[in-house]
Amino acid sequence: MNIKTIIAAAVLTSVAAPAFAQSFYVVQDVKTKKCTITEAKPTTTETTVVSGDTVYKTRTEAEAGMKTVKVCTSN
Repeated sequence: MNIKTIIAAAVLTSVAAPAFAQSFYVVQDVKTKKCTITEAKPTTTETTVVSGDTVYKTRTEAEAGMKTVKVCTSN
């Protein structure tokens, strides 16, 4: 095989792979107590992850999970 083809395939795979490995988190705004879904784990103290250690693979799973989190359903 051509070495350039192998290198090109490796580069494309490394660039495209993170797009397929998406994660969703159920978070709650500390001030408003409103729950939302984010694609990145919060790094600030303005929001907290309320789904525990659960990381959802799709937005649909996160929406269903948000309905089961008590602090999100009580508001």
